[in-house]
Amino acid sequence: MINYEVFEREIEKGTIRNSYIFCGLDEEIIKDSINSILNKTISNDKDNLNLIKIDGMKTNFDDIMNACETFPLMSEKKVVIVYRANFLKDKSDEASNKLYKKILEYASDMPPYTILIMYYLFNDKREKPNKNKKLNSLDKLINVVYCDKLRRDTYIKKINDIFKLKKKNIGRIELMYFAEKVQNNFDIIKREVDKLISYTSGREITKKDIDMLISSNGEEDVFDLVELIAQRKIERAMDVMKDILYKSDQHMLIISNIQRHFVKLYDIKSGLRQGKRVSDFIKELRLPQFVCEKLIGQSNKFTEKQLSELVKLCVNTENNLKSSGVDKTMEMELLLVNTLTVKR
Repeated sequence: MINYEVFEREIEKGTIRNSYIFCGLDEEIIKDSINSILNKTISNDKDNLNLIKIDGMKTNFDDIMNACETFPLMSEKKVVIVYRANFLKDKSDEASNKLYKKILEYASDMPPYTILIMYYLFNDKREKPNKNKKLNSLDKLINVVYCDKLRRDTYIKKINDIFKLKKKNIGRIELMYFAEKVQNNFDIIKREVDKLISYTSGREITKKDIDMLISSNGEEDVFDLVELIAQRKIERAMDVMKDILYKSDQHMLIISNIQRHFVKLYDIKSGLRQGKRVSDFIKELRLPQFVCEKLIGQSNKFTEKQLSELVKLCVNTENNLKSSGVDKTMEMELLLVNTLTVKR
């Protein structure tokens, strides 16, 4: 089992293996990895007859085997890609487990002219490949590549490559700032790059532009946390809280951010009742339209009374955190549990 960086070094050296399984949270990194294999072997032309793509959610073993067994046309190699290969998940239904067992048997007898690539996306950050029994068994026969978060220098380089591909220059300082602010997911990063390029058409990108268009990672995390509170999915909210605390072990700062977010939603909810529109919130909050629209949508999942009570809960939690000797993480978890008691 290898990570993305090791895989990338192998590709640069020209080492192409006959089978791969890619897994992780970031589909764009996985797709880039697959494209690097295609570029080194048969090219990434969608009309290439030696490239076969199979939907892993709708396939069976015979489809995969027949695709692998067919000889390549006027080429030494052919590539078979099985995307959304959810039968590789540790816990699957009976049909998926049956397909997995046949793949496991077939993996040791693959034709030398075929490169088989399978990938599936993790559900959340808690899922790890080394805890997946299926992947551990297949890793003895197929190269499992875990596309986890990239090292800082690799991460920044890949973002810079996206700007270069779009033929847009960005200064080194602005690039580093953008990398810090944007969510670490290349599907999101590519959309944010497009948005930034469109906004700064004909001129250089500044830090002010980045601040205007991109909310910080912390704000995104708090938004996700509040979304789960609205859905009353407290167990998942606790997982998100743990991730936030892992990234920034600053309980007071985090509770302040959550409280500020609820206050913002309360003000929006109150403003909507008074007849305010998106344009009004853009001016008042000094936020882009798409951010205001997201906040309005989230505010509609609460009543004013709920938001008022949630703000009070945050204030109480903040006061408790100031007391010496308390278990700060437990206080944060207790806050989430207490949100269930807040009635509409």
